[in-house]
Amino acid sequence: MSNIEKLSIALTSELADVVREAVLSGEYASASEVVREALRDWLREREEQAAALGQLRQLVEKSLASGAPKDRAPLEAFLNAVRAKVAGGRAA
Repeated sequence: MSNIEKLSIALTSELADVVREAVLSGEYASASEVVREALRDWLREREEQAAALGQLRQLVEKSLASGAPKDRAPLEAFLNAVRAKVAGGRAA
């Protein structure tokens, strides 16, 4: 088992009530267990966010490495063509 270090933390009265209720309900044996689980969840969330950010960075790098953007028709021209095609399909 790893070394245990005792810390003192300050909580709002609302958070302290939540911790006490978790212990009183029998869900946890102590306030320390509540805080430890909350910290484990927080660390896991941070790791997941870091992984997601890493994936986004890879996608951006891949996009940047793919070269200059190709010339395309203006968006309004594209939308007008799609609208005309849809309208033609309704008439049939």
